[in-house]
Amino acid sequence: MSALGNVASLKFFVPEMVLVGTLMFVIVADLLFKGRQRERRFAIVTTALLGLITAGIFSLTITELPDGALFSGMVALDGFALLLRIVFIFTGLVVLLFIIPSRELAPVHHGELIALLITVTVAAIWMANSINLLMIYLALETVSVASYIMVGYLKTDRLSNEASLKYILFGAISTGTMLFGMSLLFGLTGSLDLYEIRSVLAVMDADARGAMMFIMVLVLAGIGFKMATVPFHFWCPDVYAGAPTPVTAFLSVGPKVAGMAVLIRFFLSGMSQPTTGTAREIVGVVDWQLILIGISVLSMTWGNVAALLQTNLKRLLAYSSIAHAGYIMMGAVVLSEDGLQAMLAYVVIYVFMNLGAFLVVIIVHNSTGSFDLKDYAGFWRRSPLLTIAMGILLLSLMGIPPFAGFLAKWYVFAVVIKAGLGWYAIIGALNAAIGAYYYMKIIKTMVIEGSSESEPLSGFEMHPLYAGLLFVLVVPNIIGLLLWGYLDEITEYSQKLLDVM
Repeated sequence: MSALGNVASLKFFVPEMVLVGTLMFVIVADLLFKGRQRERRFAIVTTALLGLITAGIFSLTITELPDGALFSGMVALDGFALLLRIVFIFTGLVVLLFIIPSRELAPVHHGELIALLITVTVAAIWMANSINLLMIYLALETVSVASYIMVGYLKTDRLSNEASLKYILFGAISTGTMLFGMSLLFGLTGSLDLYEIRSVLAVMDADARGAMMFIMVLVLAGIGFKMATVPFHFWCPDVYAGAPTPVTAFLSVGPKVAGMAVLIRFFLSGMSQPTTGTAREIVGVVDWQLILIGISVLSMTWGNVAALLQTNLKRLLAYSSIAHAGYIMMGAVVLSEDGLQAMLAYVVIYVFMNLGAFLVVIIVHNSTGSFDLKDYAGFWRRSPLLTIAMGILLLSLMGIPPFAGFLAKWYVFAVVIKAGLGWYAIIGALNAAIGAYYYMKIIKTMVIEGSSESEPLSGFEMHPLYAGLLFVLVVPNIIGLLLWGYLDEITEYSQKLLDVM
């Protein structure tokens, strides 16, 4: 396999080095200014902001791709990795800004939380780049361990502690199961490199079908845990409800997309190979396409049906994120670069939709201290602009035109129909209709319920930083269809996976 050495690889790894340097500077600033809270907070936040912005700028300016894998075949830098690197840095930056004015996190010091946020951001980038089983596991564990601490960061809050404990227990079982599956795969193929594993699988005897099926189920336990797909989703509602809301927003995007990236690397790079044009074909003795279709259908169905019964907004959005994981997986089962492009387009739009919805939840909680749907009654009279913003985000999550969420669903539905899986697209469309019910329930509560009360309701206090962020997150949902060509161009470039065999 063509691979660059460690020193030659460093010039392609500048954003990651910037983030690691930022992490160290945040820890040093936290220690240096101990006892001077105002200076300490300013130093930590400023350092983190500058580091994330600098890493983002370097990510946008690095367009040259290496001839092969980096660091002696441990990670890849291709169009897929370049796009997701920007997605993770943007997500980390937005969530950092969520944290600063959050009343939920006001009683606690932010130093360690911000350090953990940067840790998960850089580890998620490593997850998206990894093409070696050992590197995949190390990156995933780094994301997981830091996430466990972030979830339980409110040490005096019982729900936060309970959520962290559940997350740790489910995470330990899932990642341990995945590691066992990877060890069996190494024993069967004699390699940790995904491309070498693919070569072995291509000539594998049919007698190994049972062993490979067992291995895939074990590996999917770890990947499914990060993506929160059924049946590895049990931790998701309780963890989302108990974690500080900025952390919940981060979990719903960062680790979830990183898990999706590992899914692509493992199955499309390690268990399929290019054929003619943009098509790919499965190598090995197991039809993993059917397995992924089953997980996708279960995830979107269970996520949407369970969300119908929720009255807590954080739990409702947790089940919604499970359903969206099912939609995202629709692109993975299509064995072509078009399927990968559909996934990436959905992910980019999902970042804006989901982070925007959680921002509104944070703003409301800052004023009311509640996550209960009934407390959104009279929302329209209290803040018409915030109601409009939340309505746009919910309509986008539904997939209603002309909002960007419609474009996201159009990409994945169109690509599965093109692949001859029309029945699969119908299941997705039916699930989108179920999802529309509980999203509309929120809009109905905000606009109609409580409107007959004569007494005036106080408005919501909105920090200027949150107002700016809300604008940044809502506008792309409105003009998404106008940016179709630009999104298509970016994702088409990013659908090219490194192929060194």
